[in-house]
Amino acid sequence: MTKNQRWTADQIPDQAKRVFVVTGANSGLGLVTTRALARKGGHVILAVRDEAKGHRAAAEITAEEPGADLEVRRLDLADLDSVRAFADQLRVDHPRLDVLVNNAGVMAPPRSLSAQGHELQFACNHLGHFALTGLLLDLLTDGNDPRVVTVSSTNHRQGHLHFDDLSGERKYSPMGFYNQSKFANAVFGWELHRRLTAAGSSVRSLLAHPGYTSTNLQTSAPVGMVKMLFGRILAPLAQPRNRVHCPAVRGHRPGREGR
Repeated sequence: MTKNQRWTADQIPDQAKRVFVVTGANSGLGLVTTRALARKGGHVILAVRDEAKGHRAAAEITAEEPGADLEVRRLDLADLDSVRAFADQLRVDHPRLDVLVNNAGVMAPPRSLSAQGHELQFACNHLGHFALTGLLLDLLTDGNDPRVVTVSSTNHRQGHLHFDDLSGERKYSPMGFYNQSKFANAVFGWELHRRLTAAGSSVRSLLAHPGYTSTNLQTSAPVGMVKMLFGRILAPLAQPRNRVHCPAVRGHRPGREGR
């Protein structure tokens, strides 16, 4: 492939006998990623907060791909008890995992807290995925060319960790705390890569930036300037979701190193 050639999901090799977990798989980039992997024969576990929506998404994919190998499981990333329950049951039902796609997220909602009292965006976008990855790492170690793909954002460049106010009790900015969660994603992805490499692990950690995309992520933003910016001003510039899943999916290809 030359530098100027566009990579597409059609170039994904056969994924038969490989097991994937995609968080937030019922909509947006998660749904398109799930569809692309199922189309190539992968067994994809849709990890979703709303099981009814997950089953509707699976039915939509199966209608297009009758042979799609899918299963739907409940996972609420904003509740660490749910994360542990998901991981524990997955370990019972699957002896190995090949790829974990940390995709689910919320963006710029009004301030709210997770089940354990953490700021919602930090809990859902980072802490839940951090815990999930740790709980599934041994399953990935036994996988076929295993990968952890974390969907981040260039918004991490505007983010930093508010160590003295992680939950925004004193001052809360919806976009500021979204940027914090994306910064945490980036630090986690890089540090996981460093530690896995140093340990000689076969697991690779990759970060994917999908760009600004036409998905439902921005619907959690409050009415006002943030919603106007993303919903009206930038919408004409957004790339379609069926094109943007490529950075995340490309990270699943065998042989790619963690970057």
